Amino acid sequence: MASTSELACVYSALILSDDDIEITADKITTLLKAASVDYEPYWPNLFAKALAGRNIKDLITNVGTGAGAPAAAAAGGGDATDAPAAEEKKAEKVEEEEESDDDMGFGLFD
Repeated sequence: MASTSELACVYSALILSDDDIEITADKITTLLKAASVDYEPYWPNLFAKALAGRNIKDLITNVGTGAGAPAAAAAGGGDATDAPAAEEKKAEKVEEEEESDDDMGFGLFD
C-alpha cells in the first residue's frame, strides 16, 4: 500500500498537471509544505524525474485502453485480410484441445 507521503506527491503532481504547470521537485515540495504533509525528501525528486516530459492527462485518459495492441498489430506487417485467417487457426486449435481433454476417460469429480 502506498505511503501518505507517496500519495501526497501523486496528488501534488495531479494538481500541477490540472493547472498546466510544469511538474518539478520544487513545486511538489511547495505543495507538500503548504498542505503540512510529512514526507520523505526523495519523493518529490523521484516523481519529478518520473513525470518529466510526460503529459499526465494523457496517461490518465489512456489507462486500460490497450494502446499497445494496435502497435503490435502494425509491427506484424500483415494485411487486415491476414487477421481473420489467423483467428480461425487459433479457434481450431482451441477446439482440438477441448476435445482431447474429453478423451481421457475420467472426469474431475469421478
